[in-house]
Amino acid sequence: MMMAKVQFKIQRRRRRKRLLVVLLIAAFAVIALVVMTQLDSGKPRPVPAKAAAPAIPAAQTPALAEYRVKIRSGDTIGKVLARYGFSAADIQALYDQVKPVFDLRRLRTGQHLRLFADPSGAVVRLEYDIDDLNYLSVEKREDVFKAGLHARPVETMTGMIWGSIDESPILAFNRLGEEDSLALAFADLFGWDVDFYIDLRQGDTFKVIFEKRYLQGKFIGYGRILAAEFTNQGRMLQAFYFIPPDTKKPGHYDAEGKSLEKEFRKSPIKWARITSRFSGSRLHPIHKVYRAHYGVDYAARVGTMVQATADGAVTFAGWNGASGRMVRIRHKNAYETMYLHLRSFGPGIRSGARVKSGDIVGYVGSSGDSTGPHLDYRITRNGSYLNPLSAKFDPVEPLGEEYLGDFKQAIEKYRLLFSDPLVCIRAGFF
Repeated sequence: MMMAKVQFKIQRRRRRKRLLVVLLIAAFAVIALVVMTQLDSGKPRPVPAKAAAPAIPAAQTPALAEYRVKIRSGDTIGKVLARYGFSAADIQALYDQVKPVFDLRRLRTGQHLRLFADPSGAVVRLEYDIDDLNYLSVEKREDVFKAGLHARPVETMTGMIWGSIDESPILAFNRLGEEDSLALAFADLFGWDVDFYIDLRQGDTFKVIFEKRYLQGKFIGYGRILAAEFTNQGRMLQAFYFIPPDTKKPGHYDAEGKSLEKEFRKSPIKWARITSRFSGSRLHPIHKVYRAHYGVDYAARVGTMVQATADGAVTFAGWNGASGRMVRIRHKNAYETMYLHLRSFGPGIRSGARVKSGDIVGYVGSSGDSTGPHLDYRITRNGSYLNPLSAKFDPVEPLGEEYLGDFKQAIEKYRLLFSDPLVCIRAGFF
Protein backbone atom coordinates (compact mmCIF):
# COMPACT_ATOMS: atom_id res chain seq x y z
CA MET A 1 0.00 0.00 0.00
CA MET A 2 2.98 2.30 0.64
CA MET A 3 3.99 2.00 -2.74
CA ALA A 4 0.67 3.06 -3.77
CA LYS A 5 0.72 6.06 -1.69
CA VAL A 6 4.13 7.10 -2.58
CA GLN A 7 3.36 6.44 -6.05
CA PHE A 8 0.37 8.65 -5.56
CA LYS A 9 2.39 11.30 -4.01
CA ILE A 10 4.87 11.12 -6.77
CA GLN A 11 2.11 11.38 -9.35
CA ARG A 12 0.62 14.36 -7.53
CA ARG A 13 3.97 16.23 -7.62
CA ARG A 14 4.38 15.48 -11.34
CA ARG A 15 0.97 17.00 -11.94
CA ARG A 16 1.94 20.16 -10.07
CA LYS A 17 5.17 20.46 -12.10
CA ARG A 18 3.21 20.07 -15.30
CA LEU A 19 0.74 22.72 -14.14
CA LEU A 20 3.56 25.12 -13.26
CA VAL A 21 5.14 24.63 -16.66
CA VAL A 22 1.82 25.27 -18.36
CA LEU A 23 1.28 28.44 -16.31
CA LEU A 24 4.76 29.72 -17.13
CA ILE A 25 4.26 29.09 -20.82
CA ALA A 26 0.91 30.87 -20.69
CA ALA A 27 2.46 33.85 -18.89
CA PHE A 28 5.22 34.15 -21.47
CA ALA A 29 2.60 33.97 -24.25
CA VAL A 30 0.59 36.75 -22.66
CA ILE A 31 3.71 38.92 -22.26
CA ALA A 32 4.74 38.28 -25.87
CA LEU A 33 1.24 39.14 -27.05
CA VAL A 34 1.25 42.43 -25.13
CA VAL A 35 4.67 43.40 -26.51
CA MET A 36 3.69 42.60 -30.07
CA THR A 37 0.44 44.57 -29.69
CA GLN A 38 2.36 47.66 -28.51
CA LEU A 39 4.83 47.36 -31.36
CA ASP A 40 2.03 47.07 -33.92
CA SER A 41 0.25 50.15 -32.54
CA GLY A 42 3.10 52.42 -33.81
CA LYS A 43 2.68 51.25 -37.39
CA PRO A 44 0.18 52.98 -39.72
CA ARG A 45 -2.86 50.95 -40.20
CA PRO A 46 -3.88 50.30 -43.79
CA VAL A 47 -7.03 52.14 -44.83
CA PRO A 48 -9.56 49.83 -46.30
CA ALA A 49 -9.87 50.44 -50.03
CA LYS A 50 -13.11 52.00 -51.09
CA ALA A 51 -14.75 51.23 -54.37
CA ALA A 52 -14.22 54.13 -56.86
CA ALA A 53 -17.37 55.99 -57.87
CA PRO A 54 -18.18 55.53 -61.55
CA ALA A 55 -16.95 58.52 -63.73
CA ILE A 56 -19.73 60.85 -64.92
CA PRO A 57 -19.13 61.81 -68.60
CA ALA A 58 -18.87 65.59 -69.27
CA ALA A 59 -21.88 67.10 -70.94
CA GLN A 60 -21.22 67.55 -74.67
CA THR A 61 -22.54 70.49 -76.66
CA PRO A 62 -24.81 69.09 -79.33
CA ALA A 63 -23.53 69.54 -82.85
CA LEU A 64 -25.18 72.33 -84.83
CA ALA A 65 -26.42 71.85 -88.36
CA GLU A 66 -25.24 74.57 -90.78
CA TYR A 67 -27.38 75.98 -93.57
CA ARG A 68 -25.73 78.26 -96.14
CA VAL A 69 -28.05 80.71 -97.87
CA LYS A 70 -27.08 82.93 -100.81
CA ILE A 71 -28.87 86.26 -100.78
CA ARG A 72 -30.95 86.59 -103.94
CA SER A 73 -32.41 89.69 -105.54
CA GLY A 74 -35.42 90.77 -103.51
CA ASP A 75 -34.42 88.79 -100.42
CA THR A 76 -34.69 90.34 -96.96
CA ILE A 77 -33.57 88.93 -93.65
CA GLY A 78 -37.24 88.51 -92.78
CA LYS A 79 -38.02 86.47 -95.88
CA VAL A 80 -35.00 84.23 -95.37
CA LEU A 81 -35.60 83.57 -91.67
CA ALA A 82 -39.32 82.98 -92.13
CA ARG A 83 -38.37 79.94 -94.21
CA TYR A 84 -36.50 78.61 -91.17
CA GLY A 85 -39.27 78.94 -88.62
CA PHE A 86 -38.77 82.50 -87.33
CA SER A 87 -41.94 84.25 -86.29
CA ALA A 88 -42.69 87.86 -87.21
CA ALA A 89 -42.04 88.82 -83.57
CA ASP A 90 -38.65 87.06 -83.59
CA ILE A 91 -37.65 88.79 -86.81
CA GLN A 92 -38.62 92.21 -85.46
CA ALA A 93 -36.71 91.54 -82.23
CA LEU A 94 -33.68 90.49 -84.29
CA TYR A 95 -33.86 93.71 -86.35
CA ASP A 96 -34.13 95.91 -83.28
CA GLN A 97 -31.48 94.22 -81.14
CA VAL A 98 -28.88 93.87 -83.90
CA LYS A 99 -29.36 97.33 -85.48
CA PRO A 100 -26.89 99.14 -83.13
CA VAL A 101 -24.20 96.80 -84.50
CA PHE A 102 -25.36 96.29 -88.09
CA ASP A 103 -28.48 97.16 -90.07
CA LEU A 104 -29.80 93.85 -91.38
CA ARG A 105 -31.78 95.70 -94.04
CA ARG A 106 -28.46 96.27 -95.82
CA LEU A 107 -28.10 92.67 -97.02
CA ARG A 108 -26.43 92.60 -100.44
CA THR A 109 -27.35 90.31 -103.29
CA GLY A 110 -24.76 87.59 -103.77
CA GLN A 111 -23.50 87.62 -100.18
CA HIS A 112 -23.95 84.58 -97.93
CA LEU A 113 -25.90 84.02 -94.72
CA ARG A 114 -25.03 81.02 -92.55
CA LEU A 115 -27.65 79.63 -90.15
CA PHE A 116 -26.80 77.19 -87.35
CA ALA A 117 -29.59 75.04 -85.89
CA ASP A 118 -29.64 72.77 -82.83
CA PRO A 119 -30.93 69.17 -82.96
CA SER A 120 -34.49 70.40 -82.48
CA GLY A 121 -34.18 72.47 -85.66
CA ALA A 122 -34.23 75.86 -83.90
CA VAL A 123 -31.78 78.43 -85.33
CA VAL A 124 -29.53 79.56 -82.49
CA ARG A 125 -26.82 81.41 -84.42
CA LEU A 126 -26.43 83.20 -87.72
CA GLU A 127 -23.48 84.73 -89.57
CA TYR A 128 -23.54 87.20 -92.47
CA ASP A 129 -20.56 88.01 -94.69
CA ILE A 130 -20.40 91.80 -94.88
CA ASP A 131 -17.44 91.56 -97.26
CA ASP A 132 -14.49 89.24 -97.87
CA LEU A 133 -12.87 90.14 -94.54
CA ASN A 134 -15.64 91.06 -92.12
CA TYR A 135 -18.70 89.19 -90.95
CA LEU A 136 -21.57 89.65 -88.52
CA SER A 137 -22.26 86.99 -85.89
CA VAL A 138 -25.57 86.83 -83.98
CA GLU A 139 -26.37 84.34 -81.19
CA LYS A 140 -29.72 83.80 -79.53
CA ARG A 141 -29.46 83.38 -75.76
CA GLU A 142 -32.60 83.17 -73.65
CA ASP A 143 -34.67 84.98 -76.28
CA VAL A 144 -32.09 87.80 -76.55
CA PHE A 145 -30.00 88.33 -79.70
CA LYS A 146 -26.32 89.14 -79.09
CA ALA A 147 -24.47 90.57 -82.12
CA GLY A 148 -20.85 91.29 -82.88
CA LEU A 149 -18.65 92.23 -85.85
CA HIS A 150 -15.60 90.08 -86.52
CA ALA A 151 -12.64 90.26 -88.90
CA ARG A 152 -11.01 87.22 -90.42
CA PRO A 153 -7.23 87.06 -89.86
CA VAL A 154 -5.33 88.45 -92.83
CA GLU A 155 -1.68 87.71 -93.53
CA THR A 156 0.31 90.61 -94.96
CA MET A 157 3.50 90.01 -96.91
CA THR A 158 5.91 92.53 -98.41
CA GLY A 159 6.88 92.35 -102.06
CA MET A 160 9.13 94.27 -104.42
CA ILE A 161 9.21 94.57 -108.19
CA TRP A 162 11.28 96.67 -110.55
CA GLY A 163 11.57 97.05 -114.31
CA SER A 164 11.03 99.37 -117.25
CA ILE A 165 7.90 100.70 -118.93
CA ASP A 166 7.75 100.21 -122.69
CA GLU A 167 4.03 100.80 -123.27
CA SER A 168 2.10 101.34 -120.03
CA PRO A 169 2.52 100.68 -116.30
CA ILE A 170 -0.27 98.10 -116.43
CA LEU A 171 1.49 95.97 -119.04
CA ALA A 172 4.83 96.36 -117.24
CA PHE A 173 3.33 95.27 -113.90
CA ASN A 174 1.39 92.41 -115.52
CA ARG A 175 4.61 91.01 -117.00
CA LEU A 176 5.96 90.78 -113.45
CA GLY A 177 2.93 88.87 -112.25
CA GLU A 178 1.12 91.74 -110.55
CA GLU A 179 -2.41 92.96 -111.15
CA ASP A 180 -3.76 96.13 -112.75
CA SER A 181 -4.77 97.62 -109.41
CA LEU A 182 -1.15 97.89 -108.26
CA ALA A 183 -0.20 99.72 -111.46
CA LEU A 184 -3.15 102.08 -110.99
CA ALA A 185 -2.12 102.79 -107.40
CA PHE A 186 1.45 103.46 -108.57
CA ALA A 187 0.22 105.88 -111.24
CA ASP A 188 -2.07 107.57 -108.73
CA LEU A 189 0.86 108.04 -106.38
CA PHE A 190 2.85 110.05 -108.92
CA GLY A 191 -0.23 111.56 -110.56
CA TRP A 192 0.54 114.94 -108.99
CA ASP A 193 3.67 115.29 -111.15
CA VAL A 194 3.20 112.94 -114.10
CA ASP A 195 0.49 112.53 -116.70
CA PHE A 196 0.94 108.84 -117.48
CA TYR A 197 -0.32 109.25 -121.02
CA ILE A 198 1.55 112.24 -122.36
CA ASP A 199 4.64 112.21 -120.10
CA LEU A 200 5.69 108.56 -120.45
CA ARG A 201 8.76 107.71 -122.50
CA GLN A 202 9.96 104.29 -123.59
CA GLY A 203 12.56 103.02 -121.13
CA ASP A 204 11.21 104.85 -118.07
CA THR A 205 11.98 102.70 -115.02
CA PHE A 206 10.24 101.94 -111.75
CA LYS A 207 10.77 100.20 -108.40
CA VAL A 208 7.95 99.46 -105.98
CA ILE A 209 7.86 98.01 -102.47
CA PHE A 210 4.33 97.09 -101.47
CA GLU A 211 2.10 94.92 -99.30
CA LYS A 212 0.17 91.87 -100.48
CA ARG A 213 -2.72 90.55 -98.40
CA TYR A 214 -3.78 86.94 -98.07
CA LEU A 215 -6.82 85.31 -96.49
CA GLN A 216 -6.44 81.60 -95.76
CA GLY A 217 -3.59 81.46 -98.26
CA LYS A 218 -5.57 83.17 -101.03
CA PHE A 219 -4.46 86.55 -102.41
CA ILE A 220 -7.19 89.11 -101.72
CA GLY A 221 -5.58 92.39 -102.74
CA TYR A 222 -2.84 94.90 -102.15
CA GLY A 223 -2.16 96.92 -99.05
CA ARG A 224 -0.02 100.02 -98.83
CA ILE A 225 2.69 101.07 -101.26
CA LEU A 226 5.53 101.44 -98.77
CA ALA A 227 7.99 103.02 -101.18
CA ALA A 228 8.19 103.69 -104.91
CA GLU A 229 10.66 105.13 -107.37
CA PHE A 230 9.91 106.31 -110.91
CA THR A 231 12.48 107.64 -113.37
CA ASN A 232 10.65 109.60 -116.06
CA GLN A 233 12.58 111.28 -118.89
CA GLY A 234 15.72 111.13 -116.74
CA ARG A 235 14.04 112.72 -113.71
CA MET A 236 13.88 110.48 -110.64
CA LEU A 237 10.84 110.72 -108.36
CA GLN A 238 10.61 108.87 -105.06
CA ALA A 239 7.75 108.28 -102.64
CA PHE A 240 7.93 106.93 -99.08
CA TYR A 241 4.95 106.08 -96.90
CA PHE A 242 4.86 107.85 -93.53
CA ILE A 243 2.31 108.84 -90.88
CA PRO A 244 3.15 112.23 -89.30
CA PRO A 245 2.72 112.08 -85.51
CA ASP A 246 0.88 115.42 -85.45
CA THR A 247 -1.82 114.91 -88.09
CA LYS A 248 -1.92 111.07 -88.04
CA LYS A 249 -2.82 111.33 -91.75
CA PRO A 250 -0.92 108.78 -93.86
CA GLY A 251 0.88 110.19 -96.87
CA HIS A 252 3.80 109.79 -99.23
CA TYR A 253 6.83 112.05 -99.13
CA ASP A 254 10.05 112.38 -101.07
CA ALA A 255 13.42 111.68 -99.46
CA GLU A 256 13.55 115.24 -98.05
CA GLY A 257 10.14 115.02 -96.37
CA LYS A 258 8.21 117.03 -98.98
CA SER A 259 4.72 115.78 -99.71
CA LEU A 260 4.04 114.37 -103.16
CA GLU A 261 0.59 115.93 -103.05
CA LYS A 262 0.10 119.28 -104.73
CA GLU A 263 -2.87 121.56 -105.08
CA PHE A 264 -3.97 119.75 -108.26
CA ARG A 265 -3.33 116.49 -110.04
CA LYS A 266 -1.85 116.61 -113.51
CA SER A 267 -4.82 114.83 -115.11
CA PRO A 268 -8.45 113.97 -114.29
CA ILE A 269 -8.06 110.61 -116.09
CA LYS A 270 -5.25 108.17 -115.35
CA TRP A 271 -4.65 107.13 -118.96
CA ALA A 272 -6.20 109.00 -121.85
CA ARG A 273 -5.10 110.37 -125.21
CA ILE A 274 -5.08 114.16 -125.61
CA THR A 275 -6.93 115.12 -128.79
CA SER A 276 -7.07 118.88 -128.32
CA ARG A 277 -4.98 121.21 -126.18
CA PHE A 278 -5.55 124.60 -124.57
CA SER A 279 -5.62 127.21 -127.35
CA GLY A 280 -6.61 130.80 -128.00
CA SER A 281 -7.83 129.87 -131.49
CA ARG A 282 -8.96 126.43 -132.60
CA LEU A 283 -11.12 125.25 -135.47
CA HIS A 284 -14.27 123.94 -133.83
CA PRO A 285 -14.90 120.38 -135.06
CA ILE A 286 -18.69 120.90 -135.30
CA HIS A 287 -19.24 124.59 -136.05
CA LYS A 288 -16.18 124.88 -138.31
CA VAL A 289 -15.19 128.30 -137.01
CA TYR A 290 -12.09 129.37 -135.12
CA ARG A 291 -12.64 130.11 -131.47
CA ALA A 292 -10.74 129.81 -128.21
CA HIS A 293 -10.56 126.38 -126.55
CA TYR A 294 -9.95 126.91 -122.85
CA GLY A 295 -9.56 123.30 -121.88
CA VAL A 296 -7.82 120.04 -122.69
CA ASP A 297 -9.72 117.26 -124.44
CA TYR A 298 -9.00 113.70 -123.33
CA ALA A 299 -10.29 110.94 -125.61
CA ALA A 300 -11.35 107.84 -123.67
CA ARG A 301 -13.87 105.03 -123.83
CA VAL A 302 -17.43 105.75 -122.73
CA GLY A 303 -17.70 105.08 -119.01
CA THR A 304 -14.06 105.82 -118.18
CA MET A 305 -13.88 107.24 -114.64
CA VAL A 306 -13.21 110.96 -114.26
CA GLN A 307 -11.63 112.04 -110.96
CA ALA A 308 -11.60 115.35 -109.12
CA THR A 309 -8.14 116.86 -109.43
CA ALA A 310 -8.29 118.53 -105.99
CA ASP A 311 -10.39 118.78 -102.84
CA GLY A 312 -13.38 121.08 -103.13
CA ALA A 313 -17.13 121.61 -103.19
CA VAL A 314 -19.42 120.91 -106.13
CA THR A 315 -21.16 124.10 -107.24
CA PHE A 316 -22.91 122.66 -110.29
CA ALA A 317 -23.81 119.20 -111.58
CA GLY A 318 -26.26 119.06 -114.45
CA TRP A 319 -26.90 119.83 -118.09
CA ASN A 320 -25.16 122.96 -119.43
CA GLY A 321 -26.10 123.40 -123.09
CA ALA A 322 -23.24 122.69 -125.50
CA SER A 323 -21.12 121.41 -122.58
CA GLY A 324 -23.60 118.58 -122.02
CA ARG A 325 -23.52 117.03 -118.57
CA MET A 326 -21.02 119.05 -116.59
CA VAL A 327 -19.58 119.24 -113.09
CA ARG A 328 -18.05 122.42 -111.65
CA ILE A 329 -16.00 122.30 -108.43
CA ARG A 330 -14.82 125.23 -106.33
CA HIS A 331 -11.40 124.81 -104.68
CA LYS A 332 -9.37 126.89 -102.25
CA ASN A 333 -7.28 129.86 -103.39
CA ALA A 334 -9.99 130.92 -105.89
CA TYR A 335 -9.55 127.92 -108.21
CA GLU A 336 -12.37 126.18 -110.08
CA THR A 337 -12.32 123.06 -112.26
CA MET A 338 -14.88 121.94 -114.85
CA TYR A 339 -15.58 118.51 -116.35
CA LEU A 340 -17.63 118.59 -119.60
CA HIS A 341 -19.48 116.14 -121.91
CA LEU A 342 -20.01 113.48 -119.21
CA ARG A 343 -22.20 110.44 -119.71
CA SER A 344 -23.29 110.47 -116.07
CA PHE A 345 -22.25 111.71 -112.65
CA GLY A 346 -20.30 109.92 -109.94
CA PRO A 347 -21.86 108.63 -106.69
CA GLY A 348 -23.19 111.48 -104.55
CA ILE A 349 -22.15 114.20 -107.00
CA ARG A 350 -24.63 117.06 -106.71
CA SER A 351 -24.52 120.75 -105.94
CA GLY A 352 -23.13 121.28 -102.43
CA ALA A 353 -21.36 117.91 -102.19
CA ARG A 354 -17.80 117.85 -100.84
CA VAL A 355 -15.19 115.92 -102.81
CA LYS A 356 -11.64 114.79 -102.18
CA SER A 357 -8.87 114.68 -104.74
CA GLY A 358 -9.26 111.43 -106.65
CA ASP A 359 -13.01 111.04 -106.00
CA ILE A 360 -15.04 109.98 -109.04
CA VAL A 361 -17.06 112.96 -110.27
CA GLY A 362 -18.39 111.37 -113.44
CA TYR A 363 -17.86 109.10 -116.43
CA VAL A 364 -16.65 109.92 -119.92
CA GLY A 365 -19.43 110.41 -122.44
CA SER A 366 -20.30 112.45 -125.51
CA SER A 367 -23.12 114.68 -124.28
CA GLY A 368 -23.68 118.18 -125.65
CA ASP A 369 -21.74 119.41 -128.71
CA SER A 370 -19.36 116.51 -129.17
CA THR A 371 -18.05 114.44 -132.07
CA GLY A 372 -17.17 111.42 -129.90
CA PRO A 373 -16.54 110.25 -126.34
CA HIS A 374 -14.09 112.52 -124.56
CA LEU A 375 -13.63 114.78 -121.53
CA ASP A 376 -13.12 118.52 -121.81
CA TYR A 377 -11.24 119.54 -118.64
CA ARG A 378 -10.83 123.19 -117.61
CA ILE A 379 -9.31 125.21 -114.75
CA THR A 380 -9.87 128.83 -113.76
CA ARG A 381 -8.40 131.05 -111.09
CA ASN A 382 -10.19 134.24 -110.13
CA GLY A 383 -12.33 133.67 -113.24
CA SER A 384 -9.40 133.46 -115.69
CA TYR A 385 -8.69 130.24 -117.58
CA LEU A 386 -5.39 128.43 -117.03
CA ASN A 387 -3.68 125.89 -119.26
CA PRO A 388 -4.05 122.63 -117.29
CA LEU A 389 -0.92 121.17 -118.91
CA SER A 390 1.47 123.99 -118.05
CA ALA A 391 0.01 125.47 -114.84
CA LYS A 392 2.27 125.11 -111.78
CA PHE A 393 0.74 124.26 -108.44
CA ASP A 394 2.12 124.46 -104.94
CA PRO A 395 2.73 121.30 -102.89
CA VAL A 396 0.91 120.76 -99.63
CA GLU A 397 2.68 121.25 -96.32
CA PRO A 398 5.92 119.24 -95.88
CA LEU A 399 6.78 117.24 -92.77
CA GLY A 400 7.59 119.30 -89.71
CA GLU A 401 11.29 119.71 -88.86
CA GLU A 402 10.80 117.80 -85.63
CA TYR A 403 9.75 114.65 -87.54
CA LEU A 404 12.42 114.58 -90.23
CA GLY A 405 14.87 112.53 -88.14
CA ASP A 406 12.35 109.74 -87.53
CA PHE A 407 11.20 109.89 -91.14
CA LYS A 408 14.69 109.54 -92.61
CA GLN A 409 15.50 106.70 -90.24
CA ALA A 410 12.28 104.90 -91.25
CA ILE A 411 12.95 105.15 -95.00
CA GLU A 412 16.64 104.21 -94.92
CA LYS A 413 15.97 100.50 -95.52
CA TYR A 414 13.87 101.33 -98.59
CA ARG A 415 16.54 103.63 -99.99
CA LEU A 416 19.03 100.80 -99.55
CA LEU A 417 16.77 98.46 -101.50
CA PHE A 418 16.35 101.03 -104.26
CA SER A 419 20.11 101.43 -104.57
CA ASP A 420 20.56 97.64 -104.97
CA PRO A 421 17.31 95.65 -105.20
CA LEU A 422 19.16 92.32 -105.09
CA VAL A 423 20.31 93.09 -101.56
CA CYS A 424 16.83 92.06 -100.39
CA ILE A 425 17.54 88.54 -101.62
CA ARG A 426 21.08 88.31 -100.28
CA ALA A 427 20.16 89.74 -96.88
CA GLY A 428 16.82 87.93 -96.59
CA PHE A 429 14.97 91.23 -96.20
CA PHE A 430 11.58 89.69 -97.01
